[in-house]
Amino acid sequence: MRGRRSCSNARAVLKRPTRRKLRSSASPTRLRRRAEGCRGGPMPDLSEVEGCPPLMGTRAFGSADELLDAVQAASVVIPTARHRETVSLAFERGVDVLVEKPIARTVEEADALIRQAEEAGRILQVGHVERFNPGVAAAKAATRNPLFFEVHRLGVFSSRSLDVDVVFDLMIHDLDLVLWMTGASPVEVRAVGLPVLSDKVDIANARVEFSNGAVANLTASRVSTEKVRKFRYFQPHEYISIDFTRRDALVLSVDRDGPEPRVGFRKLETYKREPLGAELESFVESVRTRRPPLVGGREGREALALAEQVMICIEQHAARVHFPLRRAAGRTGEL
Repeated sequence: MRGRRSCSNARAVLKRPTRRKLRSSASPTRLRRRAEGCRGGPMPDLSEVEGCPPLMGTRAFGSADELLDAVQAASVVIPTARHRETVSLAFERGVDVLVEKPIARTVEEADALIRQAEEAGRILQVGHVERFNPGVAAAKAATRNPLFFEVHRLGVFSSRSLDVDVVFDLMIHDLDLVLWMTGASPVEVRAVGLPVLSDKVDIANARVEFSNGAVANLTASRVSTEKVRKFRYFQPHEYISIDFTRRDALVLSVDRDGPEPRVGFRKLETYKREPLGAELESFVESVRTRRPPLVGGREGREALALAEQVMICIEQHAARVHFPLRRAAGRTGEL
């Protein structure tokens, strides 16, 4: 694990009432020497890296290779470009893996990891954490036949993840949710996107039609003036709105039993939980019981495949308007 996300994962593990031992942290590049005082000296304790609190009491290893000899399961939070080699190494060592989204740089790499996990009998979970949001879980239970989605995931500009297109950084969260809600395959994709403050696509809009007739309109931006997380969808005589920040969901429905139709609002029942902690607890449970995870390799692969298709459409549109896009090695670039 590395960076802010790694510390968040560690904190979440330690907060779980049925927590397993958090043993260690490692980076293939010696934690990239983020703690400047460590140059030329011994490897730091995790408490010295990226502001992680000393109470964690973990040991830092110099490489993933060393770490994998000491654990039964691992949370892999490293640049996407290293996902395949690191996760593959974990499987070779008999270690189950929760890997950050996207699952890999390309669908081909994702397929290779899925095959390896199945052949080795290992758990492969992909970190699409929004599935563990209490509001999302409540809405999914109330979902019957969603036919239209309107989704906005907007953020203010920051220097984080500027080497990856916004489709793989932000929109992929919602692509995964729409795939999950519909349970259908995409049949047509149209998309447009532009670089605004970086060399990569900073704002994108996609229209996706599915095999069951559902349509999703998704917008993702990291150049907004405010943070917006709106996920709204419609099914016959019902409208469901998810608030990712409040972690709840609201249903607007029409009651046609009386002499006149009546519109009613109701807030779905949710359980108080922190999504990242719930995701990690779910992973531990899969490791313990050997049951398939909620977001396995195939689900991660489908989200990546749809994100790739969105980017292909964006590139095609850019070529038509004579505004070629700069791309990094691999489909997703590096996170």
